[in-house]
Amino acid sequence: MNERTQKVAGARSPARILFKRLFVINGLVFTVGTLVLALSPATVSSPVLLTEIPVLTVGLALILAANALLLRTSLAPLEALTTLMQRVNLLHPLDRLPSDGNGDLTHLIDTFNAMLDRLEAEHSASSAHALAAQEGERRRIARELHDEIGQSLTVVLLSLKHAADRAPDELREELRGVQESVRASLDEVGQVARRLRPGVLEDLGLQSALNALSSDFSQSSGVPVTRRVDPELPSLSEDVELVIYRIAQEGLTNAARHACASRVELSLTAGPGGLELRIADNGRGGVRQDGAGIRGMRERAMLIGARLTVTSPQGGGTDVRLTVPAENEQGSR
Repeated sequence: MNERTQKVAGARSPARILFKRLFVINGLVFTVGTLVLALSPATVSSPVLLTEIPVLTVGLALILAANALLLRTSLAPLEALTTLMQRVNLLHPLDRLPSDGNGDLTHLIDTFNAMLDRLEAEHSASSAHALAAQEGERRRIARELHDEIGQSLTVVLLSLKHAADRAPDELREELRGVQESVRASLDEVGQVARRLRPGVLEDLGLQSALNALSSDFSQSSGVPVTRRVDPELPSLSEDVELVIYRIAQEGLTNAARHACASRVELSLTAGPGGLELRIADNGRGGVRQDGAGIRGMRERAMLIGARLTVTSPQGGGTDVRLTVPAENEQGSR
């Protein structure tokens, strides 16, 4: 239990706090009004004279105005809290509402901030488990594609080659065509397996993996990729490298599948504030809401404490940026 949670646990009921605040404000207004009426030369007859009605009206108006002003000022933090509630999205981490200087409402604001902390922590934990299971399933499928389907296609390819060498001339060309189709299928299975399990990332590191990813993407989609990866990257944990690779992979896929781009730029640069991954294209742009791909990227970014922004520049296209703070680069192992 963190300090904020402990503070909230010992706090009083928000309903009781709000009741006390309203009671004190209204009591103060009526007390001041009573004192003013008692000390002023104004008198009220019974029955009330017509000349005394304007005095009572002005006094009532002043009391209501003072009460409204005090209530509005006192409850202003609730308006800010309501605004924050309306825009809360666990995939878009928000700054917390400051509680200092809000008197009794400090407990209410601290309670809400503690709730956000707890929800974000639970969401991150559940996302981490889900993504870990997803990566495990990717590795399993990639291994089966390579070990079973890949080997089966290799056997078929060798059998076709043997049959083509022994076939009569009128069938040889047809068998050669079937052989090329099987070879193309074997290459596609290998590409799918590499996308599911980036072995080059484990063997050669992030820089080589991004270069290979860009080359494979250009070859399969026909869209040229201009890439720039800093040769001297800081030491990164396996989690951070995998998140960067997967987000780059999803960004390139979205550029070809949804943006219909004809040019893509991919860069990974290191600066004083940390790492920045950028995937920019010249496609249609106009990103208005997060799809499944972008939501997945945001969930991955949250796992390493990074921030993902997806914008559509005025000139067109889509700009995806992943910013990994320097203190989060090592990540968790």
